[in-house]
Formats: sequence, structure tokens, C-alpha cells
Amino acid sequence: MDVFVSYLNEACIIISAICFAIGWVYIRKHRVRIHRRWMLAGVVFAALFFIIYVAKTFFIGDTEFGGPKSLNTFYYVFLQAHSVLATIAAILGVITLVFAARGRFSRHRKLGPWTVVIWFVTAATGLVVFLLLYVVFTPGETANLMHSYLGH
Repeated sequence: MDVFVSYLNEACIIISAICFAIGWVYIRKHRVRIHRRWMLAGVVFAALFFIIYVAKTFFIGDTEFGGPKSLNTFYYVFLQAHSVLATIAAILGVITLVFAARGRFSRHRKLGPWTVVIWFVTAATGLVVFLLLYVVFTPGETANLMHSYLGH
């Protein structure tokens, strides 16, 4: 179940990045309505990713790095960099979306390119984390939040 949910989650984040890329192409062509639809689709997939990620973390748990111990430091530093970027991208994404929803398009136009580039980097680093956890190496142990909290 853990691996299936992880693949589903990764699919959501990759689809969101693809939607954002297509939306960006359309705004460069001044096709605002199509841009809006693709960007909203990207937001839906990003939100779906977040909901699944939180539910997986709480109910199934986080999977530990199963690669060689010699790569632990690299992996965890990379994971933290990804987590910081993901947080920044999410915050900027909400702000960018609010600017668009409120019709503050000059601010939306200034922040949007930064937001989407950071999102692309976040999606790419997330893919690397996923590959290291589930494809390149055998997944490590998984323990859910409640299990860890109760000390079992």
C-alpha cells in the first residue's frame, strides 16, 4: 500500500508540474482563458498531492532511506533542501493564486514566473527523492505518525 500511494503521490506532483508548464506556455501566447484552466488543473493536482501526502504520513508513515549508509547524509540534506523549496513553492503558489483571484494581475505577473520556476525545481527534486526511496534502492522501514508518537 505504501508504495502504491507513493507512486500516486508522485504522479500528482508530476502532472501538476506539466499542467503549470502548459499554462505558462499559453500565457506567453496571451491565451488567458486556457492559461487559467491549465493553472487551476495544476493547483488541483498539487492540492491532491498535499492531501495524499499528509494522509500517507499520518496513517501509513514516512519511509526511511533504504540506500547505503554512506549516502545517508547526502540524502537527508537533499531531502531537507527539497522540503524547504516545497514549502516556499506552496506559500508562493497560494499568494500567486490569491493575486489572480483578486484581479491583481500586475502582482500576479511579477510573482508567477518565480513561483512556477521554484515549483519546477521542487517537482524535480521531489522526483529524485522518490527515485532514491522507491526505485534506485529498496525502501527502508515505514512507521506511521501515531506509531512513532506512541513509541512503538
